[in-house]
Amino acid sequence: MATQPDVPSLDVPLSALLRVPPGPVDLGSYDCAATTGYPGEKDGVDERMTELGETLSQLQERLFANGRTYPDTAPAALLVLQGMDTSGKGGVLRHTVGMVDVQGLSVAAFKKPTPEELEHDFLWRIAKEVPEPGFLGTFDRSHYEDVLVSRVEQLAPPEEIEQRYDEINAFEAGLVARGIVVIKCFLHMSYAEQGQRLMERLERPDKHWKYNPGDVEARQKWPAYQDAYTVALERCNTVAAPWFVIPSDKKWYRNWAVAQLLAEHLQGLNLDWPAGDFDVQAEKERLSRTFETPARK
Repeated sequence: MATQPDVPSLDVPLSALLRVPPGPVDLGSYDCAATTGYPGEKDGVDERMTELGETLSQLQERLFANGRTYPDTAPAALLVLQGMDTSGKGGVLRHTVGMVDVQGLSVAAFKKPTPEELEHDFLWRIAKEVPEPGFLGTFDRSHYEDVLVSRVEQLAPPEEIEQRYDEINAFEAGLVARGIVVIKCFLHMSYAEQGQRLMERLERPDKHWKYNPGDVEARQKWPAYQDAYTVALERCNTVAAPWFVIPSDKKWYRNWAVAQLLAEHLQGLNLDWPAGDFDVQAEKERLSRTFETPARK
C-alpha cells in the first residue's frame, strides 16, 4: 500500500465533530458563527487552504486514476450541499471543490423541476447525476429539495412527503452499496447573516445578478424552513450517509470545514495508485532507445 497524502491533522477528526448525532435535532442549539475544530486563528486560513488544496488534489487524482483503471469497481464520492439561499453553496464550489482537477469532477445544480422531470419520480433526475466510478460529484441542492421546499410550499401531499424520507434513505444506502461515499453538508446560517448577505446583493451592482426577489418570500418562511431541515436531518441521518452541520456565518470557516471533511473522507478510501499492466523495466529500456532523434529516410 502506497503512502497516503497527509490530511492536516486535528485533535479530533472534523467528521466526528460536525456529524449530527442520532436522535432529535435542535438546530437552535447550533452556533452558526462557530469555528468548530479549526486549529488557530482566521489569519492563517489562506495557508491552511493552500495546504489542504494540495492534499485534496492528490487524493482526487488517485480516485480518478482508479476510475480510469478499474471502471467497474472503483469507488466514487458525492458531496451534497444543502442550505438556505446565500448560505454559500456556490462559494464552496469555487473555493473548495474548485481546488481539484475538473476532469475528475461532476457538478449538478438542481433547480425547479422541468415539466419532463415532473413526469417522473422525484429521484429520477437525481439518479441521472450520480457520479461515475472514480469521480467526485457535487450536488448544489439535491433530492432534499423534495422534502424541504415541497414541505414548506405544500407542493405535494403530506403523506407523499412522509414517504420520501424512507425513499431517500433507501436511495442513499444503494449509492453506498455501490461504493459511493456520500458526504451530506447542511450549510447552517443564521437569520441575521442571511439578511445582511441579501442586502449586500442589493447594494452592490456586481451582485444584482445573484439577487432573486423570491428569496425574500422564502425568508419570510424561515421558521417553517428550519422545521423542514430539522425533520430531514432527523429522518435521513443514517449510518451509511450521515449529515454534517457546517456553521456558515463565517465564509472562510465554511469553506475550510467542507474541504477538510472532503479530504478526510477521500483519505478514508485508502486508495493506492493503480499498477500498470506492463513490464515497467522493459518499457523504460524501450523508451530509452527512442531518445536519439531518428534519422530521416
